[in-house]
Amino acid sequence: MATGSPAPGNDPALASAPPPSDPHTPAPPPVDVPGAGERLLEALLSEVHTAAPMDLPGLVDRCATMIGVQNVVIYLVDLQQRYLIPLTHGLPTIELDTSTPGWAYRTIDLQVEENPGGGLLAWLPLVDGAERLGILGIRTAVLDATRLRRCRMLASVLAMAITSKRAYSDSIARQSRTEPMDLPAEMLRSLLPPRTIGNDHAVSTAVLEPAYHIGGDAFDHSLTQSTLHAAIFDAMGHNLASGLTTTVAVAGCRNARRAGAELPELVATIDQALGQWLPDQYCTGIITQLDLAQGVFRWCNCGHPQPLLIRGRRVLDAALERPAQPPMGLPAQFATAPRAAHEVMLEPGDRVLLYTDGVTEARIEGGDRFGLRRFTDSIIRGAAAGEPAAEALRRIIHSILDHQKDQLRDDATLLLIEWRPPRP
Repeated sequence: MATGSPAPGNDPALASAPPPSDPHTPAPPPVDVPGAGERLLEALLSEVHTAAPMDLPGLVDRCATMIGVQNVVIYLVDLQQRYLIPLTHGLPTIELDTSTPGWAYRTIDLQVEENPGGGLLAWLPLVDGAERLGILGIRTAVLDATRLRRCRMLASVLAMAITSKRAYSDSIARQSRTEPMDLPAEMLRSLLPPRTIGNDHAVSTAVLEPAYHIGGDAFDHSLTQSTLHAAIFDAMGHNLASGLTTTVAVAGCRNARRAGAELPELVATIDQALGQWLPDQYCTGIITQLDLAQGVFRWCNCGHPQPLLIRGRRVLDAALERPAQPPMGLPAQFATAPRAAHEVMLEPGDRVLLYTDGVTEARIEGGDRFGLRRFTDSIIRGAAAGEPAAEALRRIIHSILDHQKDQLRDDATLLLIEWRPPRP
């Protein structure tokens, strides 16, 4: 059986997982003993803070006994969001697009199925805030409300622990990679924020390819109490100098933003930084701000493809087209006026899509460009299917990669902003 929509496939990965390390461990007390949940949470929090990243599989194995289930396995999504990779050595990798656990990841929803060896397999999304990290696989004889509640508690604590520990853990970074990464990509990846951030008013999510060989593309986003900040960058060239250019641009953006700069002043900070440190380089980009309460969307476009406004199941033609401004780093040569910010009012549910030209200029089989029309058709199909913003982007970037047989000629980056204020 499965909760939510039906999903294809039945994976033996967790079904073949080993039982807890000590089969002679005494049976835990009944899961409905008063105060057992609080003791579990206390024990979990005290241990997870000091656990090294490579200790997490053993930690969840011990928690399985306390929860009253047979086995728990952590699966992390790979860098390109194609596979779920177990942290426990010896278990198989799971394909994300053709499996029940992959369906749980894609829909951010619990999935439960019968275990061929008896009992149940439960797949619980690992989500930190709005960021999808992977899946918690649970093997159990029964899954009642108490066990499920404690499994969700375990997933919540683990998601926060993984997020904090992966910032300094090479083991988690290695686990999420399926091929070697070159130096420019390593430099830019170390700078990037989580793929997805958000709250109950808005979400910003991004993808960037080729994952292991990016040269000059990057994105940034951040939340304050009143504002969602988001930006996309595309530096000239496809080498280490391009990565350095983008790195300076992102650092300048964050420095000015954290000092409370308005958009024109923020872009001017990037102009000055590039002019001082990398005078022969330039960078296109769009810097944005979304007022979370009112839906006022402001942006500066510096020589970049125009953003797209998606409303309902339509891309509104030219809704965000404005006069072009020069790329960042070239104001002295090309600017005839100060940097300008533009402004529109969004409607609840609106999405704004930023992209680099590597998206539309990608070549499909036969040599034609992927193009803006195919791009917008993909967006509309995602909106019609009601996909979460992060899943819509994942599908679009994979469609582009599949058309090019995973051989992009240029970096391709997408960033999607969705305004979804709570209903009164």
